[in-house]
Amino acid sequence: MSTPNTETHTFQAEVRQLLDIVIHSLYTDKEIFIRELVSNASDALEKLRHFQLSGETIHDEKLPLEINITTDDTAKTITIQDYGIGMTHDELVENIGTIAKSGSKAFAAAIKEAKEAGSDPASLIGQFGVGFYSAFMVASEVRVYTHSYKTESENLVWISDGEGQYRIEQTEDSQRRGAKIVVKLKEEAAEFAQKSKVEEVIKKYSSFVQFPINLNGERVNTIEALWLRSKNEIKQEEYTEFYKFQSNAFDEPRHTLHFAADAPLAINALLFTPQENIERFGFGRMEPGVSLYCKKVLIDDKPEGLLPEWLRFLRGVVDSADLPLNISRESMQDSALVQKLNKILTGRVIKHFASEADKNPDAYKEFYDQFGIYLKEGITSDFAHKDKLAKLLRYESSLTEAGKRTSLDEYVSRMKEEQKEIYFLYAPSRDSIEKGPYLEAFTARNLEVIFLYEPIDEFVINHVN
Repeated sequence: MSTPNTETHTFQAEVRQLLDIVIHSLYTDKEIFIRELVSNASDALEKLRHFQLSGETIHDEKLPLEINITTDDTAKTITIQDYGIGMTHDELVENIGTIAKSGSKAFAAAIKEAKEAGSDPASLIGQFGVGFYSAFMVASEVRVYTHSYKTESENLVWISDGEGQYRIEQTEDSQRRGAKIVVKLKEEAAEFAQKSKVEEVIKKYSSFVQFPINLNGERVNTIEALWLRSKNEIKQEEYTEFYKFQSNAFDEPRHTLHFAADAPLAINALLFTPQENIERFGFGRMEPGVSLYCKKVLIDDKPEGLLPEWLRFLRGVVDSADLPLNISRESMQDSALVQKLNKILTGRVIKHFASEADKNPDAYKEFYDQFGIYLKEGITSDFAHKDKLAKLLRYESSLTEAGKRTSLDEYVSRMKEEQKEIYFLYAPSRDSIEKGPYLEAFTARNLEVIFLYEPIDEFVINHVN
């Protein structure tokens, strides 16, 4: 399609309303725009790589598959460039003009209805891929210079201030394959022209993007997305390095659980148990430490409901390509999906602890000393998993030596044929129980008794039934 040197398009009223929602309502933190533009650049590079592998003729074919970001604090600009597939004129109108499709009026009406009903409007628009427009949260003007991977394409630039119009121009400037987005920052967003600020945002959200990200000529994403590799090819030293990076930790992980699942959801998970339970030292309640990713892009570093509260001591990463995300990538639309993820992950974690208890009982004892309180909390709060958690409990009994523990299954295996119940006694210490008046009645009948020392234990046993 031939184009004039300059053509101007006017956004319709409902489109301006939609853009206003994107800019002011959907993103809780303005720094998200960097994540969105980097993610779009990564997608463009991935598509270009697919075309290379399929043998298509590629314009500027020797360009590296990388993302280059430059900041200019004098001009107050940030530029994000990729050597991906780029866009033709028609693709510019279609892809960046998605926001102006005919459904926008109905969508704007749906947003209004959602607000009047008191529900979250963001949950309506997962299918609208307009993360690009988050740039206008911080921009007084956005320019997109582009040249398609197709060999006969033009050098084009898309320009808008996000208010009422955008224009597309042919340009004589030498434009390499891909897209170069130049964001002219508003005065109040000038911090995003600072290298240190941009580096902070990239490391927070985009550390694991598969293509190199260079900031002012220096690569900033040097940590590999370890959870997507086969665990058979990963050394423990690599796990430890990743754990320290992801968790801001200085110790080594006590447990490492690395698994992938295809059904019912595509999941890659890499989870760690720390050495110490800091709640025991009076540092307050631990914050959840498992981050949620979609295709290596951070969605939420503290996703609500991904794991039950009693597993808040875990650290690591969960990545699922099956997530239907809302427009801002900041929450998942389908609560049923969150529950399904929760069920799968919790089941795998409990299975892992059970395996450790069988294979490495001494190491499990050390784990239980630190984190057993969380398992007990789970029994009292997580009805769906309490029976499996009960198998992880360990207590001293009248038949164990001091300091040695037994499981409830082991206790049951030693019960007399006519015995129908598990007996337990509660006191602050073993010595108190053994010197008290109650134990003798059980020993006289040759009945084993579980010893409970902590206030929560009696509550836990009542939940076990």
